[in-house]
Amino acid sequence: MTIKQEISNCIAKSIKKLQREKVWPGFEMPEIHLEHPEDKSFGDYATNMAMLLAKQVKKEPSKVAETLKQKLEVKSKNLFEKIEVAKPGFINFFLAKDYYQKQVKEILKQKEKFGQSNIGQNRKVQVEFISANPTGLLTVGNARGGPFGDVLGNVLKKAGFQVEKAYYINDYGMQVLALGHSVLKDSQAKYRGKYIDELNKKVKEKDPYKAGQKAAKIIIEEMIKKTTERMGIKYDEWFSEKKLHQSSQVDQALAVLKKKGLIYEKEGAKFFRSAKYGDQRDRVVVKKDDWKTYLAGDIAYHKYKFEKKKFDKVIDVWGADHYGDMPGLQAAMEALGHKGKLDIVILQFVSIIEKGKGLKMSKRAGTYVTMDELLDSVGSDVTRFFFLQKSAATHLNFDLSLAKEQSEKNPVYYIQYAYARICSILRKSKEKKPELGRTSLALLKEPSELALIQELSKLPEIIEEVAKSYQVQRLPYLATEIAKAFHFFYKSCRVLVEEPELRKARLSLILATQIVLKNILTLMGIEAPEKM
Repeated sequence: MTIKQEISNCIAKSIKKLQREKVWPGFEMPEIHLEHPEDKSFGDYATNMAMLLAKQVKKEPSKVAETLKQKLEVKSKNLFEKIEVAKPGFINFFLAKDYYQKQVKEILKQKEKFGQSNIGQNRKVQVEFISANPTGLLTVGNARGGPFGDVLGNVLKKAGFQVEKAYYINDYGMQVLALGHSVLKDSQAKYRGKYIDELNKKVKEKDPYKAGQKAAKIIIEEMIKKTTERMGIKYDEWFSEKKLHQSSQVDQALAVLKKKGLIYEKEGAKFFRSAKYGDQRDRVVVKKDDWKTYLAGDIAYHKYKFEKKKFDKVIDVWGADHYGDMPGLQAAMEALGHKGKLDIVILQFVSIIEKGKGLKMSKRAGTYVTMDELLDSVGSDVTRFFFLQKSAATHLNFDLSLAKEQSEKNPVYYIQYAYARICSILRKSKEKKPELGRTSLALLKEPSELALIQELSKLPEIIEEVAKSYQVQRLPYLATEIAKAFHFFYKSCRVLVEEPELRKARLSLILATQIVLKNILTLMGIEAPEKM
């Protein structure tokens, strides 16, 4: 149980007791919200529950807060050092020192399992990400979903879900034909760059579509897969759209929709009645020339995910340029009986900035900055961290100058240096690893010690919240806050002091810090170096 859950339970039990005692009338319990106040003088956690209850209780929020505070003080006296009420009706919680001290013991006991949760209850989840068309090299734009999807999958696994990571290969349709024309360098060529010159030498087929299929296979096997491996991503499945068509799964999916009266013909094309399910318009699934659209393939693929692979939840990570495709696919899933099972996360665009200016285009790709070029420049660890720092809904300005910094200005260096420093202290210590039963953690009471423990103890709640909200940027933020708290502790408190018990307690604290930092870095797919 996370600290948030413990506090929430205390609040819920106190409200129910006030209702049983007829102090408050009966009403349905609203959702309990707890936040970490930015100003530490307002406590470790705060809730606006009194303001939410004021209408039902028919009293001013401040009076509701005082009544709830008194009940909480009785029911949870061992959990809190104190509880305060702040205008207009916030309740601020200050956790007891011994509660935080026990968190160190818990971390040392659980080790790599610290932060693990069972909210997933072993349900099956697929995270599909990147899935860029096999018509060119991975760009920094379409590869942003790589670290995001990979880390989200790691967090979901930590939260108790069965997770599959998938890449959907769009190796069917007009983009394959366009690639073929480009490789053959005929009058209908669309793509250009050094990679096209290389493909022109390798592909022997003269038919544009067959040439495109061959080129797409080479791009996936020799380019995209190698780039994702360099990014530290391991997919469980590479799924071919071409196989969906060859096995008639697309035709079968459209036949199911037609049987439901949801497919109709108009001006030679076939439409899906997506407007019936809240879309702004009906969507084309088969064009006039009999080519099936992206949507037709997506419908069949997601039908396969839910009905053949039996996923309880599917999370698609898409680029901002596909935002307009969401309503049609969501409508189709509702029509097929899978409403609420598909979540689509939209990632905003990426710009590479160096010394305040946008980076020049790639010579190899011809039109854009490739992921390989970025990896060559700063490596996987920095790339992943910088990609993870911003929320999906935020445009990402990747500061290449900062990413190249080998100093504390670079957040990756700052965090890894904290980890390496901890490893160095533990190597220097002549003590054996602290024994839980023989170390007095009650000696950890300095402000910098408690502040560090507070940050460490947040990991379990962050795991659960990210598993629910997909806000993966909370992991690099937590890692940064832990590193900051550790560096402050290191400057404020000497670890290898003469007094044996205090030395053991502080070694326990930095060992706990090492464990939590390693857990977070592992989730983010970033190295935890023992030396720097």
